[in-house]
Amino acid sequence: MAATATADAGTPPKPAAPPGAHPPLQGSARLWGTLAISAATFMNVLDTSIANVSLPAIAGDLGVSPNQGTWVITSFAVANAIAVPLTGWLTQRLGQVRLMVGSVLLFVLASLLCGLATSMPMLIAFRVLQGFVAGPMIPLSQSLLLQSYPREQAGRAMAAWAMTTLVAPVMGPLLGGWITDNIDWPWIFYINVPVGLLAAFFIWRIYHRRESVVRKLPIDRIGLALLIVWIAALQMVLDLGKEHDWFASPLIVGLAVTAVVGFAFFLAWELTDEHPVVDLTLFKGRNFWAGTVGTSIAYGLFFGNVVLLPLWLQQFMGYTATDAGMVTAPVGLLAIVLSPFVGRTVGKVDPRRYVTFSFGVFALVMLMRSHFSTQADFNTILIPTIIQGVAVAFFFIPLNTLTLSGLPPDRIPAAAGLSNFVRITFGAVGTSVATTVWESRAALHHAHLSEAINNGSPAAQAALAGLAGNGMGTTQSLAAIDRLLQQQAFTMAANDIFWLSSMLFLALIPLVWLTRVPKRDAASQAAAAEAAAGAH
Repeated sequence: MAATATADAGTPPKPAAPPGAHPPLQGSARLWGTLAISAATFMNVLDTSIANVSLPAIAGDLGVSPNQGTWVITSFAVANAIAVPLTGWLTQRLGQVRLMVGSVLLFVLASLLCGLATSMPMLIAFRVLQGFVAGPMIPLSQSLLLQSYPREQAGRAMAAWAMTTLVAPVMGPLLGGWITDNIDWPWIFYINVPVGLLAAFFIWRIYHRRESVVRKLPIDRIGLALLIVWIAALQMVLDLGKEHDWFASPLIVGLAVTAVVGFAFFLAWELTDEHPVVDLTLFKGRNFWAGTVGTSIAYGLFFGNVVLLPLWLQQFMGYTATDAGMVTAPVGLLAIVLSPFVGRTVGKVDPRRYVTFSFGVFALVMLMRSHFSTQADFNTILIPTIIQGVAVAFFFIPLNTLTLSGLPPDRIPAAAGLSNFVRITFGAVGTSVATTVWESRAALHHAHLSEAINNGSPAAQAALAGLAGNGMGTTQSLAAIDRLLQQQAFTMAANDIFWLSSMLFLALIPLVWLTRVPKRDAASQAAAAEAAAGAH
């Protein structure tokens, strides 16, 4: 019997049916179900980018440096990565509808707490909660949507879903910048509350009679604990290292040892446990390990630069959060236009050619950015961002097709989950590494510039004379000169990172060609397309 948005509200639910036993939804029920699931997905994906342009405002309000503000991004990503491998087990224990609704409601609660946070530790703790409960939402939204449509319309359902995940990253910086400048940064989290409550209400109303079978399955508690320990320790090393002088600090040494030992024990345990939380044997396949490594490193480079660009614009180029959002948001425009074409043709063209093209465009974009100066205007900064949309469109779907090809259908869900787990983790690592290297290179450039511009140099004398002519005292003039040096140093440091990212994208191209051409089987292509949609 087709479910509707309003029918059977007061009757007890029927016993859960086996997966696939429910017929597709019809009429208004399918429309409202699609809208509710899309709203929940949009809210989730939006929160991966909405805070990027708000980091300086958040950091200033909570009394930390803007680079410390990147913990708001990395804490969410790490917690989200840890939750991904648990989705299958949680679905079996709770049912996919209960888990989806519970995840959305907990996401709403975590968003509210993020907005109410009065210190950076509080905000990080609530972002960890938000990222963890967000983990199951992406795969479950795909599953529920596919069950809502007839099999012959599955492509249309996933295309509509994928467009949601593409539009959200475009809207995130724009919406985040406008809210930060015109209201206040907590509202980038508060806006999730009405959206999430409405989405949860309609999802439960429409899908609660279509619950999946619930089973009691064992969970690898030791493997999960080891996973949390080594990832958390590694991320803390990357986030705290620059503040504690890296390995000169016993704290950083202790965290690094914990990460290494925890990772070693994790590998040993997962390879021998009967029910591992992560199936590491998947890495025996050449396509899977090469594709996962390529996806993860490329995503780490991409995401690190996505976070770095608005930080540079707001701290050293005088951009408001809104202006920074306008520069960074267009990365999704060409991706929205070209992704349907890539999805239709990836089965007819060698995916390695598409990925090679993508990495080449990424390298070109980063090379263009490596020539930015403090005189760069809005259009100069915007053009590479627009071009980058081409690289994004040819990145996720072909690379996921390569990664998942050759696997039996029953292993594709686990493989997609593991690939996404590694990718999200590298996104957090890329953010931390990019901001750390940025500060380190800026300090080096500042030292070199200071050597060239000192009290005895003609340039410094001319600058001091000019500033004195404008009524500035010696102390004020020196401070003004130092601000100019800081601007130049951090711009040069950003250029260093852009140039290095360009070279690394080119270095990844041979890795792509280690993979084998995938078979043209519909199952692996469909699964790859779904996993690629989730990657956005």
